Amino acid sequence: MALADPIASGGLRAAPSPRLKGRIRVPGDKSISHRALILGAMANGQTRIDGLLEADDVLASAGAMRAFGADVERIETGQWVVEGSGAFTEPAGVIDCGNAGTGVRLIMGAAAGFDLAATFTGDASLRDRPMDRILAPLSLMGARWIARAGGYLPLTVHGGRLRAVDYAPPQPSAQVKSAVLLAGLNADGQTSVVEALATRDHTERMLLAFGARVEVEQAGAGRIVRLEGGQKLKGAAVRVPGDPSSAAFPIVAALITPNSEVTVEGVLLNLSRTGLLETLREMGADIDIADVREDGGESVGDVTARSSRLRGVTVPPGRAPAMIDEYPILAVAAAFAEGTTVMRGIGELRIKESDRIARMATGLAACGVEAREEREGLLVNGAGHRGVRGGALAASGGDHRIAMAFLVLGLGAGEPVGVDEAGMIVTSFPGFRELLAGLGATIEPS
Repeated sequence: MALADPIASGGLRAAPSPRLKGRIRVPGDKSISHRALILGAMANGQTRIDGLLEADDVLASAGAMRAFGADVERIETGQWVVEGSGAFTEPAGVIDCGNAGTGVRLIMGAAAGFDLAATFTGDASLRDRPMDRILAPLSLMGARWIARAGGYLPLTVHGGRLRAVDYAPPQPSAQVKSAVLLAGLNADGQTSVVEALATRDHTERMLLAFGARVEVEQAGAGRIVRLEGGQKLKGAAVRVPGDPSSAAFPIVAALITPNSEVTVEGVLLNLSRTGLLETLREMGADIDIADVREDGGESVGDVTARSSRLRGVTVPPGRAPAMIDEYPILAVAAAFAEGTTVMRGIGELRIKESDRIARMATGLAACGVEAREEREGLLVNGAGHRGVRGGALAASGGDHRIAMAFLVLGLGAGEPVGVDEAGMIVTSFPGFRELLAGLGATIEPS
C-alpha cells in the first residue's frame, strides 16, 4: 500500500520567501511509529495506534509485521489496528524494509527472539548501510546470521534460544539498544544495555505501556536498562505525537526567513529528542514552547519560532544522541548565523542514508557558505547578516533529510536553491512541500 504524496521523482526548487506565517501540525513521530507496529505485532491482543506516520519507511515496517503473522489494518488516516498473537511466525518471503534503517534494525532484534529464519533486504541506500553493530550483540545472544561481507543487506537471521547479555554499545545508538532489548524479551535471563551517553528512550517507555517490566538506572551521562526474558506483552493504545525531526524544518525555516512566525502544534518534547531546540536557543533563536502536556505517555507541546538573528555556537558532542537526525537542518541554521558553528562527535552521520557530513559541506559550499569537514565533525562559518547566496543545485544523495534541509535553505537565501532528487522525502515527511506552501513558501518542481 502506498499512501505517500505524489512528489515527482525529479527535483524541487525553493525560492526566497518574504515571510512564513501560520500554525501547522507535522506528521507523527517516525521512531514511535516503528516501535508501535513492532511491539503491537509481538504482543497478545489488539493494539490501536492513533497518529501513525504514514510514510514509506513506516509502511515498510507495517508490511514486515504482516509478513511475520500479525494482522495490520489501516482504519483511516493515521488510525491503525494491529492484532498480535504474542509471537512472530516464519515469513514466507524476503522482508523488504525499503529505506527504513530504524525499521530493519529493530525488526531484526525482535525476530531474533523467535525460532525462525528471516531474510531482510532494502533499497540501494539501505543495502549500503552496515548492520554489523546490530549483528554483534545479537550474535552474543546466540542468534546466527548469513550476510554479505561487512554485515550488509541482504542478510538472513536465524533466531530462537537466545541467552541474555550485558551489552555496552561502542557508540551511542538507540537502534542498537532497542534491538537488544526486543531480542531480550525472549532470551533466557536478564538482559541489560549499558549506555555511556543516554539515547532516545521510546523503546523503554513503550515496553512499559505494553506491560513489560523494565528497569532504568541513571549512570552519569548514560543509563543502564534491564529487562527479564520470557515476558509477554499485551496490546495497548498508542498515541503518536508530532515528529520533532520533521518539526525542525519549518522551525528553522521561520528562523531564517524575514518577518516570519510559525507554530508547530503537538510536537514531541521527550528530553532525549530536544537537543536541536536547546541548541537553537543557545544560538539566539526566538522560540517559545506553550501548552506542554502529557499525551500517550510522552511530553508534547506547541513550538513557535520567529525570525531571529543567530550566532554561531559550539555544540557539545554529548548532545548528539538527542539530535542526531537534526544536524543537517542545524547546519542550515548555522549558515545564517554570525560566526562559526562547531559540530563534533557526529561520525554517525557518515553512515546514514548518505554521508550527511560530506553532503552538507559540499552543498553549503555551492551556496556560498564556508564549511569544513572533519572525520567526525562539521564546522560552518555562517554568512550572518550578509545573507546566504544560494543559487545552487544540491545533490541529495537519495537522502530525505539532505533534500529537505537545502530546500529550507532556499527559502532564506538570496537566490533559489534546488535539489536534484526529492521523491525520497516521503520516507519520513509526507506532505512536506504542501505544508510549507501553506505557510507561504514557494517550492516547485525544477
